[in-house]
Amino acid sequence: MNKKLNNIFKGDKVIWMVFFFLCIISIIEVFSASSSLTYKGQSYWGPIIKHCVIFAIGIVCTIIVMNVRCQYYKIITPFLLILSIVFLLWVLLPGHAVNDGSRWINLGLIQFQPSEIAKGSLILAVAQILSAMQTEHGADRKAMSYILFLCGGFILLIGIENLSTAALLTGVIVLMMFIGRVPMVQMGKLLGFFALFIVIVIATVLFLASNDKEQVASETTMTDKTEVVEKSNKRSIFHRAATWRSRMFNFLDKEGVAPEKFDLNKNSQEGHSNIAIASSNAVGRGPGNSVERDFLPQAYSDFIYAIIIEEMGIIGGIFVALLYVILLFRTGRIANRCENSFPALLAMGLALLLAAQAMFNMMVAVGLAPITGQPLPLISRGGTSTIINCMYIGAILSVSLWAKKKNETETITT
Repeated sequence: MNKKLNNIFKGDKVIWMVFFFLCIISIIEVFSASSSLTYKGQSYWGPIIKHCVIFAIGIVCTIIVMNVRCQYYKIITPFLLILSIVFLLWVLLPGHAVNDGSRWINLGLIQFQPSEIAKGSLILAVAQILSAMQTEHGADRKAMSYILFLCGGFILLIGIENLSTAALLTGVIVLMMFIGRVPMVQMGKLLGFFALFIVIVIATVLFLASNDKEQVASETTMTDKTEVVEKSNKRSIFHRAATWRSRMFNFLDKEGVAPEKFDLNKNSQEGHSNIAIASSNAVGRGPGNSVERDFLPQAYSDFIYAIIIEEMGIIGGIFVALLYVILLFRTGRIANRCENSFPALLAMGLALLLAAQAMFNMMVAVGLAPITGQPLPLISRGGTSTIINCMYIGAILSVSLWAKKKNETETITT
């Protein structure tokens, strides 16, 4: 029996352990946090059964991807890039709006975010460029130009509907270039350009948001407010600017507010998240005993970390954070043992993507970052995003299983 399990769950055992811990925590906490879905659907078991089915599909995908030699991933990269660009352009036209963002494509039986496919595709492409252009002294100077040319359009299309995902992906690609030994002079210039670009983006967001707000306010003849918002959204591809502006201002406005004056209707996510964390103490209320899940919007997705802390306490919150840290550092050890640079860069890029997204989600939940709408990878309730994240784990396991290892005698000093 153990031999059969070892044949199925091959690859690095620590990565598998972290993965299963995240899966178990996800099932427990999503079951607890889905009270609003249970009420809407009038089904007690419906939401968690669906979540478990998605995870079962994800685990199967993890095993399938793990058994594909990582060298073969290069073959599918061009197809994934073409598919990603088609979907990203498609979502700008008939994209299915969810939570004020037209970032979804609805195909009837399934709906998904093209950005989820684009993220993995770009990680694959960047890893190939950096590995193909390695020299004795680091990456060739042209590597950065190729990467920026390839990634610029994708990140711009993602950023129109999902600015936080675009920023997250940009940060991961920059870290991959640093790991891939892109010359430091080029990296310094790139970081300087990004600093200037961020200032321009913030100024543009503030300007567009104020103009959009004035135009909506001027249409006072319309009786249905939602109709006004929909009409405003159709005027410009930057219809999310007002949301970005609001989130930035809410985060930067740190002026103390007395509890009795805090408007929970206006800032329900921030308010109920803080209440959940503050009422947790060290050990929490216990699994299934959350109170704020009934009031916190997106308790099973964007703010599930607050529910985890409420139920499992500060200790549980630290344990979940450590799982992502272990995933990142263990992947680093796997990458360090690789003989070739492509599997090493691919594994590190995917691990950085998962860890960075987890960090953003947790920082939002505890009030250290503005609300971004990033789910907690492999824990938050999701559909295609959960399956794709499982495939990322499968790719990391594939690297640990199939990548050629450095000659051990080379590391032995005499």
